[in-house]
Amino acid sequence: MILPSNIPVIVGVGEWIDRPSEPSHGLEPMDLMLRAAHAAENDARAALLSQVDSLDVVNISSWPYLDAPGHLAQCLDIRPRHTTYGEVGGQSPLAFLQGAAQRIANGQSQVALICGAEAQHTVTHALRQGVELPWTAPSSDVPVRLRGADIVHPLAVRLGCSQPLSVYPFYETASAAHWRQSPAVAQRESGELWSRYSQHAASNANAWLPEPRSATDIVTESPDNRMVAWPYTKLMVANPQINQGAAVLLTNLEHARSIGIPEQQLVYPWGGAQAQEPRDFLARDHYWESHAQNAVLTTCAQLAGGAFEAMELYSCFPCVPKMARRTLGLPEKFEPTVTGGLTFFGAPLSNYMTHAICAMVRRLRTSLSVSRGLLYGQGEFVTKHQGLVLARRPYPGHPKLAYSNVQQIADSHRSAVPGIEIEPLGNAQLEAFTLLYQHNGDLQHGVAIVRTPHNTRTLARVSPDDKWTLLALTDRDISPVGRTGVLRPTQQGYSEWSLVI
Repeated sequence: MILPSNIPVIVGVGEWIDRPSEPSHGLEPMDLMLRAAHAAENDARAALLSQVDSLDVVNISSWPYLDAPGHLAQCLDIRPRHTTYGEVGGQSPLAFLQGAAQRIANGQSQVALICGAEAQHTVTHALRQGVELPWTAPSSDVPVRLRGADIVHPLAVRLGCSQPLSVYPFYETASAAHWRQSPAVAQRESGELWSRYSQHAASNANAWLPEPRSATDIVTESPDNRMVAWPYTKLMVANPQINQGAAVLLTNLEHARSIGIPEQQLVYPWGGAQAQEPRDFLARDHYWESHAQNAVLTTCAQLAGGAFEAMELYSCFPCVPKMARRTLGLPEKFEPTVTGGLTFFGAPLSNYMTHAICAMVRRLRTSLSVSRGLLYGQGEFVTKHQGLVLARRPYPGHPKLAYSNVQQIADSHRSAVPGIEIEPLGNAQLEAFTLLYQHNGDLQHGVAIVRTPHNTRTLARVSPDDKWTLLALTDRDISPVGRTGVLRPTQQGYSEWSLVI
């Protein structure tokens, strides 16, 4: 028999959105977290904040605090035994929830708080207008975070592929070709999927862009929806220009009952899984799937008995939920979100999945047809993967939370990784590609991942003046992946790749 004191439950969730009339009136991330935390306490209908002994703060990118957990604890007038400040990554709120639930299950914590917030919209507008924000003095002593350029191969840095926007399209173009989709069919799937995300954002009071969009609106280029990285338009990528905060409160079942929290208010973490890909995306065996994603999602599906009535599939770029759909065996028309997605709900950088936890908790509480929900997030360049199962009832007959590191499973499916050549010469077959665009919509250049006949790999530039190759890369009817072109060294630390007329 499982003791109620060992069963973790989510008892309160809270969110806050800030749309200031001018930057100087905007709330800083610390204020957004405080308001979200109090909203979570109000949602729990119990004075729990003063009892918090475990505090996790999701990484904040928009404003540098020297000690964000310490500052938040001081503002809440609490002294938690456990405090953590998160690493960058969209999976991190799920890792925090998993850790907090585990501490409660182990008797190391009684009340846990997870918080996060971003105010990038206000910061960006303040910079543009030259406004000095009246916020907590920013710290210059914040430890330097790893940048994309610190993680990827130097060849990727030279060619402008050290940010997610320029890397995820490789998975998009490679997976569509692997699934034998024409580019037009793949783009149609992305547009229809993103339209469903927008429909959910339209019904979420905390969404930044709550206007529903059609699939045609999303995939069609326009002055307001320019191409950013082929084949993605602006409405197909994460939108970090938001001001949003979120908080989650957990305790154990015994304590929740002792302070009178109604049973219908309680949501139970069942467990989950985590795994990673190699951080350097050129050190992966191929680009039409993620072994770590597959292992995490398969494990979560097994934990839930094979089915979920609701889910949140991370949506920084369309390739992510499209790959997840196939791993989970879902039909093409399915509901991928309870929140609204990182384009339309908004992308508070590492903190989106905290909002997704809030949305899933509300769905489980209010919908009798939903008994189990899947939360899936990821970080970096299809790199860090985390899944979590929440439910309206405790896990049946399970003595402990079923948390799994499935790294060995992921690694067991990985095939040999080709070596990297810097400036090779000769024929090479296209594995994946993208085209990078400037802010005014002009093409900057293309980037191709290609394999040589002796099974090495390189990242090569496609010249913006190479009309023939660009015509093939942007063909809507036939995927160019698999075609052979020619590499020519440039003496600039990379080769150029082009198709032969």
